[in-house]
Amino acid sequence: MIQDIAPMKYNNHYEEQAPSGEDWLLVYQKGDVLCRFEDGMIYFPKVGEITEKDTDLTYLFTISQERFFLLKSDLPGLEGYQWEKPVIFRNATPKYRGFAGITGQQLDSWYRQNRYCGACGSPMVPDHVERMMHCETCNNMVYPKICPGVIVAVTDGNRLLLTKYANRPGNVHYALVAGFTEIGETLEETVEREVMEEVGLKVKNIRYYKSQPWSFSSTLLCGFYCDVDGSTKIRLDTNELAVAEWFEREEIPFDNDGVSLTREMIDQFKKGLR
Repeated sequence: MIQDIAPMKYNNHYEEQAPSGEDWLLVYQKGDVLCRFEDGMIYFPKVGEITEKDTDLTYLFTISQERFFLLKSDLPGLEGYQWEKPVIFRNATPKYRGFAGITGQQLDSWYRQNRYCGACGSPMVPDHVERMMHCETCNNMVYPKICPGVIVAVTDGNRLLLTKYANRPGNVHYALVAGFTEIGETLEETVEREVMEEVGLKVKNIRYYKSQPWSFSSTLLCGFYCDVDGSTKIRLDTNELAVAEWFEREEIPFDNDGVSLTREMIDQFKKGLR
């Protein structure tokens, strides 16, 4: 999956650090990232490539011995680099730089969305000990947003339920039932509710598989397998889904791209491992 970057190791422990010219610089503008490609590999600017006046830098994280900093001020561009959509991170080479790029974008969005206090409207300031924004007027503290959600593989013996999202022109890829956890709800209750809402099925034997950080939507995804309980007749929520249908294990139309939890779970079932 996108976070599986071994043998490189991700370390997000926060502490204020002074950048060096050889550290990686992550720059985002209107949802795009500044980067370049050389021999099929993605590169970000180095801190030493910007001028002294562009010094609004924040330490983000380290991957093995490579440090990544965020440029929080505007940068119109940089010679030799171009603005790209974050979808490029899904299959970027080397993989750890793709993971760094999308994780950095999640933090960039969080900083941008918390420039002012949501309680009193005063400017927020970064904490010097942990990754947190602090209001000096009302003492409001805001930490990076992580939204829990579920990916649900609903099974019926040798069959798996696959879906396609609604309102996504050109969407040809099958997925699993998915949704965000609501306030006061356990992950298992989210599984039951989302399956009932989207396809009208009751489920049982809910079994946790594994989790995945998905920075594209600031989400921590939790994967579950479960069995259909009773009728297998689908009642489709057409506001959420365009298609939902049962597939025999051997007929699942799917290739694992090695990026998402959804595809790994489908692949596990297709191979008879779940």
